[in-house]
Amino acid sequence: MNRPQLSLKGRALRLLSSREHSRAELERKLAPHEEAPGQLGRILDELQAKGFINEQRVVESVLYRRSARLGAARIRQELQGKGLDPEMVARAVEGLRSTELQRAREVWRKKFEELPADARERGKQARFLAARGFGGEVIRRVLASGEED
Repeated sequence: MNRPQLSLKGRALRLLSSREHSRAELERKLAPHEEAPGQLGRILDELQAKGFINEQRVVESVLYRRSARLGAARIRQELQGKGLDPEMVARAVEGLRSTELQRAREVWRKKFEELPADARERGKQARFLAARGFGGEVIRRVLASGEED
Protein backbone atom coordinates (compact mmCIF):
# COMPACT_ATOMS: atom_id res chain seq x y z
CA MET A 1 0.00 0.00 0.00
CA ASN A 2 1.46 3.36 -1.00
CA ARG A 3 1.46 6.07 1.64
CA PRO A 4 0.83 9.63 0.48
CA GLN A 5 3.94 11.76 0.02
CA LEU A 6 4.66 13.96 3.06
CA SER A 7 4.91 17.70 2.57
CA LEU A 8 8.15 19.43 3.41
CA LYS A 9 6.58 20.78 6.60
CA GLY A 10 5.33 17.29 7.45
CA ARG A 11 8.82 15.87 7.01
CA ALA A 12 10.25 18.59 9.26
CA LEU A 13 7.65 17.92 11.94
CA ARG A 14 8.31 14.17 11.75
CA LEU A 15 12.04 14.77 12.31
CA LEU A 16 11.32 17.15 15.19
CA SER A 17 8.95 14.68 16.82
CA SER A 18 11.72 12.12 17.28
CA ARG A 19 14.31 14.48 18.86
CA GLU A 20 15.47 18.08 18.90
CA HIS A 21 17.10 19.20 15.63
CA SER A 22 19.00 22.39 14.88
CA ARG A 23 17.98 24.50 11.91
CA ALA A 24 21.18 23.52 10.09
CA GLU A 25 20.42 19.80 10.57
CA LEU A 26 16.90 20.24 9.21
CA GLU A 27 18.20 22.20 6.22
CA ARG A 28 20.70 19.44 5.46
CA LYS A 29 18.13 16.65 5.78
CA LEU A 30 15.27 18.36 3.98
CA ALA A 31 17.09 20.16 1.15
CA PRO A 32 16.70 17.21 -1.28
CA HIS A 33 12.91 17.40 -0.82
CA GLU A 34 12.55 21.13 -1.50
CA GLU A 35 10.34 21.68 -4.55
CA ALA A 36 10.73 25.45 -5.00
CA PRO A 37 13.65 27.75 -4.12
CA GLY A 38 13.11 29.39 -0.73
CA GLN A 39 10.33 27.00 0.30
CA LEU A 40 12.44 25.26 2.93
CA GLY A 41 13.63 28.55 4.42
CA ARG A 42 10.07 29.83 4.79
CA ILE A 43 8.92 26.61 6.47
CA LEU A 44 11.87 26.58 8.86
CA ASP A 45 11.30 30.28 9.68
CA GLU A 46 7.68 29.45 10.54
CA LEU A 47 8.63 26.47 12.70
CA GLN A 48 11.30 28.52 14.48
CA ALA A 49 8.84 31.36 15.13
CA LYS A 50 6.40 28.88 16.67
CA GLY A 51 9.11 27.42 18.91
CA PHE A 52 9.42 24.03 17.21
CA ILE A 53 13.09 24.73 16.43
CA ASN A 54 15.07 25.94 19.43
CA GLU A 55 18.86 25.69 19.44
CA GLN A 56 19.12 26.02 23.23
CA ARG A 57 16.92 22.91 23.57
CA VAL A 58 19.18 21.10 21.10
CA VAL A 59 22.20 21.90 23.29
CA GLU A 60 20.40 20.82 26.47
CA SER A 61 19.22 17.60 24.82
CA VAL A 62 22.74 16.65 23.71
CA LEU A 63 24.17 17.46 27.14
CA TYR A 64 21.47 15.41 28.86
CA ARG A 65 21.87 12.39 26.58
CA ARG A 66 25.64 12.35 26.13
CA SER A 67 27.45 14.03 29.05
CA ALA A 68 27.41 10.95 31.31
CA ARG A 69 29.35 8.94 28.72
CA LEU A 70 31.42 11.46 26.77
CA GLY A 71 34.05 14.08 27.46
CA ALA A 72 33.83 17.75 26.59
CA ALA A 73 35.81 17.36 23.35
CA ARG A 74 33.41 14.79 21.89
CA ILE A 75 30.37 16.77 22.97
CA ARG A 76 31.83 19.95 21.43
CA GLN A 77 32.37 18.04 18.18
CA GLU A 78 28.80 16.75 18.19
CA LEU A 79 27.34 20.21 18.88
CA GLN A 80 29.49 21.80 16.17
CA GLY A 81 28.33 19.10 13.75
CA LYS A 82 24.76 20.23 14.36
CA GLY A 83 25.65 23.68 13.04
CA LEU A 84 24.97 25.48 16.31
CA ASP A 85 26.21 28.95 17.22
CA PRO A 86 29.90 28.67 18.24
CA GLU A 87 29.37 30.89 21.30
CA MET A 88 26.51 28.68 22.51
CA VAL A 89 28.68 25.57 22.01
CA ALA A 90 31.58 27.17 23.91
CA ARG A 91 29.32 28.03 26.88
CA ALA A 92 27.89 24.50 26.98
CA VAL A 93 31.34 22.88 26.86
CA GLU A 94 32.68 25.25 29.52
CA GLY A 95 29.86 24.12 31.80
CA LEU A 96 31.05 20.52 31.43
CA ARG A 97 34.60 21.25 32.55
CA SER A 98 33.75 21.26 36.26
CA THR A 99 32.48 17.66 36.15
CA GLU A 100 34.94 16.29 33.56
CA LEU A 101 37.12 14.35 36.03
CA GLN A 102 34.16 12.86 37.87
CA ARG A 103 32.49 11.80 34.62
CA ALA A 104 35.73 10.31 33.27
CA ARG A 105 36.19 8.27 36.44
CA GLU A 106 32.66 6.91 36.19
CA VAL A 107 33.11 5.93 32.52
CA TRP A 108 36.46 4.32 33.37
CA ARG A 109 35.01 2.45 36.40
CA LYS A 110 32.18 0.94 34.35
CA LYS A 111 34.62 -0.40 31.77
CA PHE A 112 37.75 -1.37 33.68
CA GLU A 113 37.30 -1.32 37.48
CA GLU A 114 41.07 -1.89 38.06
CA LEU A 115 44.04 0.38 37.48
CA PRO A 116 46.35 -0.71 34.64
CA ALA A 117 48.95 -3.29 35.63
CA ASP A 118 51.42 -2.47 32.85
CA ALA A 119 52.14 0.03 30.09
CA ARG A 120 50.11 -1.89 27.50
CA GLU A 121 47.01 -1.90 29.69
CA ARG A 122 47.57 1.76 30.59
CA GLY A 123 47.67 2.64 26.88
CA LYS A 124 44.48 0.69 26.26
CA GLN A 125 42.64 2.48 29.06
CA ALA A 126 43.99 5.89 28.02
CA ARG A 127 42.91 5.33 24.39
CA PHE A 128 39.45 4.27 25.60
CA LEU A 129 39.00 7.52 27.54
CA ALA A 130 40.54 9.66 24.78
CA ALA A 131 38.16 8.18 22.20
CA ARG A 132 35.29 9.34 24.39
CA GLY A 133 36.56 12.90 24.34
CA PHE A 134 38.30 13.22 27.69
CA GLY A 135 41.42 15.39 27.78
CA GLY A 136 44.98 14.27 28.51
CA GLU A 137 45.20 15.77 32.00
CA VAL A 138 41.90 14.19 33.04
CA ILE A 139 43.00 10.81 31.67
CA ARG A 140 46.31 11.06 33.52
CA ARG A 141 44.52 11.81 36.80
CA VAL A 142 42.03 8.97 36.36
CA LEU A 143 44.73 6.42 35.60
CA ALA A 144 47.03 7.73 38.34
CA SER A 145 44.58 7.00 41.11
CA GLY A 146 41.28 5.64 39.88
CA GLU A 147 39.84 7.10 43.08
CA GLU A 148 38.61 10.51 44.12
CA ASP A 149 41.36 13.06 44.77
